[in-house]
Amino acid sequence: MASNNRAALINKVLKTLKSRYKPAEINRDRSLLEHLLYACCLQNSLHNAADQVFDQLTKEYFDWNEVRVSSIRELTAVMKPLADPKASAVRLKRVLQSVFETHYTFDLESMKKQNIGQTVKQIGKYNGATPFTVAFVTQNALSGHSIPINPGLLVAMHAVGVISDSEAAKGTVPGLERVVPKTKGVEVGSILHQMGVEVHRSPFGTTVRKLLLKINPDCKERLPKRPGKKVATPTEKKSVVKNLTQVTTAAKPNVKADPPKKTSVKAAPAPKKNPTKVPPTSKRKSSPSQDAVAKKKAVKKKAVKKKAVKKTPAKKAAAKKKTKAPAKGKKQSSNKKLTKRKPK
Repeated sequence: MASNNRAALINKVLKTLKSRYKPAEINRDRSLLEHLLYACCLQNSLHNAADQVFDQLTKEYFDWNEVRVSSIRELTAVMKPLADPKASAVRLKRVLQSVFETHYTFDLESMKKQNIGQTVKQIGKYNGATPFTVAFVTQNALSGHSIPINPGLLVAMHAVGVISDSEAAKGTVPGLERVVPKTKGVEVGSILHQMGVEVHRSPFGTTVRKLLLKINPDCKERLPKRPGKKVATPTEKKSVVKNLTQVTTAAKPNVKADPPKKTSVKAAPAPKKNPTKVPPTSKRKSSPSQDAVAKKKAVKKKAVKKKAVKKTPAKKAAAKKKTKAPAKGKKQSSNKKLTKRKPK
């Protein structure tokens, strides 16, 4: 974009915002470290909320080292008035930890005696420092000419057409410090910050939409849009149907699909009469009298079997021993008749 067009758009943005927002008062008597920590609270919130949280931190904690060793959860509860308390607490804790590990103290006033470029470079190396916090410290603690830009302001400048896609990715607004004089840097920075906070809170709201269209009526296509619902392609629909059929068949493996119904109507066949099946005799239930008769017959059969049992060879030998043989010289009496034993 040409510098003339960019400068004209920036002036139009400032003119529109001055009629809507009022400049905020900033305490510039704080130390370098306090300005850095205050910027961590201010990035996505308004000035009055940041002032309230910063005062609460200085009153509830003994020193900044106690804040450093506190948990994120505890700091988030204290920083609740901010727009994004958890992100602010993470930035604050990381900056304090990085400062302590670098200097082993929380006094950074000696850095003011250095060259501004060297000090800005050192602050940018702190873990948790962002371009907004670095620019805020440069403007308010080091008396440099740098306007802090929060994420919401980048979205608004890109939608209006002041910066391109690549410039928005870098997080810079070229030519802003050239258009705004240094004497009005703090005032203009607070006004731009308020617009950025409003865009960050509700990027799809009607108020933000009307404000951006008022600055540039041709920016309708670049306005922030809500993420729409994804429409499934035909191939995705087929895959979904296939997965559903696989799931149903896996749940019911023995169930076969019904055959397609024929259009032609046929007369239904007469129902066949199934002959009544007689259950087998073994499965029939017997009456109590029949059970008694069957038991008697079984007892009689057992008695007959006992009588018909033959003698064992041991019993035969015992029977032979009992029979005495006749003495020698004595004849058997004639009266006794010799009878032959029948084989058993």
